[in-house]
Amino acid sequence: MKQYDVIVVGAGHAGCEAAHSAASMGCSVLLVTMNMETIAKMSCNPAMGGVAKGQIVREIDALGGMSGIISDKTAIQFRMLNRSKGVAMWSPRVQSDRWRFAEEWRLALEQNKDVDFFQDSVTELIIEKNKITGVITGMDNKFYAKTVVLTAGTFLNGIIHIGKKQLGGGRMAEKASTGITAQLESLGFESGRMKTGTPPRIDGRSINYSKMEEQFGDDLPGKFSFLPDIQPIETQKSCHITYTNNIVHDILREGFEESPMYNGNITGLGPRYCPSIEDKINRFAERERHQIFVEPEGWNTVEVYVNGFSTSLPQEIQTKALQQVPGFENAKIFRPGYAIEYDFFQPTQLRNSLETKYIEGLFFAGQINGTTGYEEAAAQGLIAGINAVQFVKNEDPVILKRNEAYIGVLIDDLVNRGTQEPYRMFTSRAEYRITLRQDNADERLTPIGFKIGLAKKERIQELEQQKSQIEELTKTLDKCNITVEDSLTILNEDIKEKTRASKLLLRTGVDIKSIMSTSSLKNYNYSQEVLQKTETRFKYSVYIEREQEQAEKLQRLSYIKIPETFDYLKLKAMSMEAREKLMKEKPKTIAEAQKISGVSPSDISVLLIHFGR
Repeated sequence: MKQYDVIVVGAGHAGCEAAHSAASMGCSVLLVTMNMETIAKMSCNPAMGGVAKGQIVREIDALGGMSGIISDKTAIQFRMLNRSKGVAMWSPRVQSDRWRFAEEWRLALEQNKDVDFFQDSVTELIIEKNKITGVITGMDNKFYAKTVVLTAGTFLNGIIHIGKKQLGGGRMAEKASTGITAQLESLGFESGRMKTGTPPRIDGRSINYSKMEEQFGDDLPGKFSFLPDIQPIETQKSCHITYTNNIVHDILREGFEESPMYNGNITGLGPRYCPSIEDKINRFAERERHQIFVEPEGWNTVEVYVNGFSTSLPQEIQTKALQQVPGFENAKIFRPGYAIEYDFFQPTQLRNSLETKYIEGLFFAGQINGTTGYEEAAAQGLIAGINAVQFVKNEDPVILKRNEAYIGVLIDDLVNRGTQEPYRMFTSRAEYRITLRQDNADERLTPIGFKIGLAKKERIQELEQQKSQIEELTKTLDKCNITVEDSLTILNEDIKEKTRASKLLLRTGVDIKSIMSTSSLKNYNYSQEVLQKTETRFKYSVYIEREQEQAEKLQRLSYIKIPETFDYLKLKAMSMEAREKLMKEKPKTIAEAQKISGVSPSDISVLLIHFGR
C-alpha cells in the first residue's frame, strides 16, 4: 500500500484547503471522504465572507489558498459590508451558487496530480509510540502516512434533531462518523459536545417577493482573490429581506416543549452569535420582529435559504410559523430546519501549528476544534495543511502572530484560551484591526505564502508591481499642488492658496477619486486597488503607526512579572470576568495573563498601566 506524506480526513472547507495546500507544496496527499459527491458542500448558508470572515477569506487567498478563487468563480452577488464605517471594518461577502461552489472545489482538487481520493469513513487512527502513522476505514482499508489532518466537521457522533425526532448523522441524509472520539479519549484527549443549526429550505416559486425588500449587490462589485486574472462578476442576483412578527413568535412558542433545546435532548452548547429563532424570541422577548434574509441557492435553482430562521422545532410548527412571515404565506418547504449535535476537542490540546500535543504528526482543523463557519474552518485547514508539509520536511511551522493576520488571532484564541461555545471570528477579537484590513492581506501574507512555496511567483510579482505604483502615487501626491480653482470645486469652500494634494486628501469628506480628477492629476492612470490603498495609507497612517508601536510595546512588556499575591479585584477598570479569571489562574507574567480566556486586550492595558508601563 502506498505511503502518503499527508492524509486528510474529511472534505469540507477545512479538508479541501488542507489537501490543496499540502499537495501544492509538493507532498503526496490522500483525501478520505465519506461521500465524493459532497466535497466542499456548503452545509449551511450559500455564502462566503462577511464581517471579519471576509478578511479571513482574503488572507487565505493571499497565502495561496483556494477559498477566495472558488468564491469569486461561483459568486451570484457581491457586497462590501460596513462601507459607512472606517476601512478597517470593511468586509467583503459573496452569495454563492451552492452547487457550482462544490463543483469548482472538486475540479480544482482533481486537477492536482498529487491528490488521491478514497470514499469511506475513517473509524480509527493508526498510532505507534504516540506518533500517527495512518488511518483505518470502515471497510477495513489501511492507509499509511507521515502526517494526518483530521477535519471531521459535525460528523463525530453527530445527532440530528427535529422536534422530538432524533437521527444519527453529520448532515441531513448523511451518516455520522463513529470510533475516533472514543479512541482519542482513551489516549487522554478531552472532548465535549456542541450544536449548530440550519433553517428550512423553501421552494422559491411559492414565495411572494413583492412583499419583501429587495437587496441588491454592489453597483461596482469587487472580488476576494488578489489574482488579476480572476474577474468580478458582471451580473448579480438579488437577495430579499423580510421580518417575523408577534404572531410568528407566538406560534413558535407553542412548540417549545417539543424543542430539543428546551426539553433536554440537546446538551451541547450552541453558537451565541448565530442563535436559532427559538433562542431569539426567548432571549429578546421585548423585540416585536427579527430580520430574515431570503437568499437564493444558485443561478438556476428555485431553492431558497431562509437566513435568520434556524430552528429545530417540529416540522409542522416550522411551516405554520413561517407562513405568517410576509412573503411566505404560501411557502412550500423543501427541507425542514434542524439542529445537529456533535463532538469536538478542546483546542488547548493543540500547538499553534494545529498539531496535537499528545500525538506527533496529528493535526486538527475546523469544527473539531470548536469553531463555527466555513471561513474559520478553511483558515485552519490551510494552516494545518501547510504545517503538515513543514512537519514532513522537518522545517519550522508557519505560525501567524495576532498582529499579522486574523488567522493568527483565530488560532491564538483557540490554542491559548480554548472555547466553551462555537467560536466565531469578529473584528472586535483583533487588537490590531486597523493593520489587519481586508485590502492589505496580500502585503501582509503573500511573502509568507511565496516563501513556503504555496503562493505562486505571479502573486509576488503582482504584489511588487502594485507596491511600486503605490509608492509612485504617494510621491506624486506629496509633490503635486492643487490649484485654488480645483480646491474650491472639491471642498466647496473658499481656498486662498494652492494646496498640496496629500494635505487636501487628509480632509474629511475628500476622497482620492476627486483629487485625481483635478487638472493637475487627471492624466495619471491607476487601478482602483492602487487608488484605494494609497488613500488608506494617507488617511490612516497615524493610526497604523500607533498600532504597530502598541504591538511592539506589548511584546516587550509581556514578560513583566506579576506578584503571586496580587489582588486583581481592586482594579475596578478591569472587567469583573477578567478579575475573577486572573484571581483563579494567578498568572506569573503579563504574557500568561494574555492567554487566559475572558481577559481582553483592554484588561491587559489596565494591568500595564497599574504596573507603571
